[in-house]
Amino acid sequence: MKPIFLTQFLIEEQRAMGKITPDLRLLLEVVTRACKRISIAVGKGALGGVLGDAGTGNIQGEAQKKLDVISNDILLEANEWGGHLAALASEEMDHPHPIPEQYPKGGYLLLFDPLDGSSNIDVNVSVGTIFSVLRKPEGSASSEDDFLQPGTQQVAAGYCVYGPSTTLVLTIGNGVHQFTLDRELGSFVLTQRDMKIPPDTKEFSINMSNERFWEAPVKRYIDECVAGKDGPRGKDFNMRWVASMVADVHRIITRGGVFMYPLDSKTKSQGGKLRLMYEANPMSFIIEQAGGAATTGRERILDIKPNKLHQRVPVIMGSKNEVDLVSSYH
Repeated sequence: MKPIFLTQFLIEEQRAMGKITPDLRLLLEVVTRACKRISIAVGKGALGGVLGDAGTGNIQGEAQKKLDVISNDILLEANEWGGHLAALASEEMDHPHPIPEQYPKGGYLLLFDPLDGSSNIDVNVSVGTIFSVLRKPEGSASSEDDFLQPGTQQVAAGYCVYGPSTTLVLTIGNGVHQFTLDRELGSFVLTQRDMKIPPDTKEFSINMSNERFWEAPVKRYIDECVAGKDGPRGKDFNMRWVASMVADVHRIITRGGVFMYPLDSKTKSQGGKLRLMYEANPMSFIIEQAGGAATTGRERILDIKPNKLHQRVPVIMGSKNEVDLVSSYH
């Protein structure tokens, strides 16, 4: 069967569905080209001198890895000049990055987590890039407020997993599609159309070391899963936890499960652990497009109206029936 490359896929979607404008297609192609460069840097590991701390911190007060900074720079440089963006925002930067004056400006906004799970870099565990695309509001003079749109307004979202193979998972609002990087050709090839998350599962993904901080609804749900066949659920569950959101969510999209970074007493003061704009919104868009559900436990993530660029929220996402059950406990 003749391979379908990412560019061909996007052009066909543009023709058939009208979901993609030429500028959005260019934007997605540029972002994924940048992901190829990040994949190469990640793949070199110690040979490329990219491991270890950068000696700097981000706005969240977290120590940055060298590859955090490298990945952020790659995405900025790739997207500045194409004329398809009005501005960019990154988890690693305090404020949005404007398009330099010498370049034309477009009608889209790009948000990204350049290297999710980077704490795992030095131990050679899968990491990834997450991105989200919004339209710039009409008539706006381009400010930070432009980015503060609910997740329902996203026009595209995706992530790349840098693992044994480099995998791109993408939605433009008509399902979720998977591409695998052919390293010899240097191109992303469509390897699965219309991915679907099974509504039921026997796997959950949570950091069990935080159990003492959990709220009662989450503790009840996990206790029931751990009780297995003899408990109220009547079946045995497995726990899987990579501590790299991209890797954990990719497993769930591939075979089902529920991923949880819930509100707890340790993170309550800051609203949760994960970033709404760079992690929760794009992943929720992808999860819902694949037939799953995504919630804070109390409300649908995509309905949240952001109040700041680096806002944090609790996250419970994955197989719909499990997510609905956890939500009912809240």
